[in-house]
Amino acid sequence: MNKILPVLLLFFSFADLDVKQNQFIARQGQISFFSYTSVENIEAKNNQVLSILDIEKEEIAISMLMRAFVFKKDLMYEHFNESYIESDLYPKANFEGKIIDFDAKSKEQQTKIIRGQLTIHGITKELDIKASIANSNGNYILSGEFDISVKDFEIKIPPILASNIAKTISIQFLFQYQPYEE
Repeated sequence: MNKILPVLLLFFSFADLDVKQNQFIARQGQISFFSYTSVENIEAKNNQVLSILDIEKEEIAISMLMRAFVFKKDLMYEHFNESYIESDLYPKANFEGKIIDFDAKSKEQQTKIIRGQLTIHGITKELDIKASIANSNGNYILSGEFDISVKDFEIKIPPILASNIAKTISIQFLFQYQPYEE
């Protein structure tokens, strides 16, 4: 009996290590958005986006604080957080999804669809996102671009400002994952 216990402990420690080797984290992912109109372009960047990638389960989770977006003009930041996104009520945006047909062993860049749920402004929508995934020396780089409709997330724009903000917003993302370590 005394000989079995150390063997079991060793087995469980390797099992736990194997799970952690399948999980990767990006602590400073980047998300930016761009709104083009003939009146004024609006763009902002957020470099404080957290994401977890589980290559065995082919799952991804992303979370970001809305107030971490940086704008060129302070007034844009204020309007974005107070009037449109209402960051006091909805401080975070989240995405949870599954990478379709992902081959974690491939050393080649892969273009895959990530199917999941995006939550912004308290509204959750199903979304398919085309993403590029590269395995770089055991670390993963995930990037892509997609569009969302302001109307889909019930973001209200006063009629007087409707010409200043595009109805469709272009979103770009870049995550550089490293093995997850506690």
